[in-house]
Amino acid sequence: MIAQAPEPGTPAVVAVIPARGGSKRIPGKNVRRFAGRPVIEYAVAAARDSGLFGRIVVSTDSDAIAAAAEAAGAEVPFRRAAGLADDFATTAAVLADALERLGGAGAVSHACCIYPAAPFLRPEDLRAGWDVVRTPGTLSAFAVTSYPGPIQRALRIGDDGTLRMVWPEHRDTRSNDLPQAWRDAAQFYWVDAALFLRERVLYGETSRPVPIPRHRAHDIDTEEDWQLAELVYRALHAGGPAA
Repeated sequence: MIAQAPEPGTPAVVAVIPARGGSKRIPGKNVRRFAGRPVIEYAVAAARDSGLFGRIVVSTDSDAIAAAAEAAGAEVPFRRAAGLADDFATTAAVLADALERLGGAGAVSHACCIYPAAPFLRPEDLRAGWDVVRTPGTLSAFAVTSYPGPIQRALRIGDDGTLRMVWPEHRDTRSNDLPQAWRDAAQFYWVDAALFLRERVLYGETSRPVPIPRHRAHDIDTEEDWQLAELVYRALHAGGPAA
């Protein structure tokens, strides 16, 4: 099923891209060039090309990010307050602030919070999420990807330098007998605006998954993450359209 854009005159479906200026681990992260383009451009382009959104809004405290976002085709109708741009502000709080500034649930029916450093995001991923989040009673739908192996067999390094199982009860459990585990792919969260503004959480018991392949799931938080993601991105695009 291909998602359709909402009819004119109905409450808006909006994209909100939270992009603060104070990234510590990768300074200037949200406007740093990734494979030749400011990384925030990929998020704006995916939102635009999905054809779903009446508005694409960037929430930022930074003039440099605002300029890059507007150059890419997004709106920056307000500046985020300093209290929502520090190391402790949650994505949920930033999204709630943006939706309230845009008029709340009366003006917005659904919103998609898209992370600014998501160069592997595709318009079809957003359309898949739009289809899923409209399931009645759904709080949110977000991108997930599978772990390559059973997390129940995970190891940790003890204080004495030896290896320990995190869950030793699964020492002899066959991998085939353990359930598949999934993780947040750190790309986007679709929310029902009214439910979200009531609950103020990005996922809960009524959230639903939008699976994406592991080769397109890169949570870019460190310099090592950035370098690996850029290598994979360039490899995927070396021969034409990405796989």
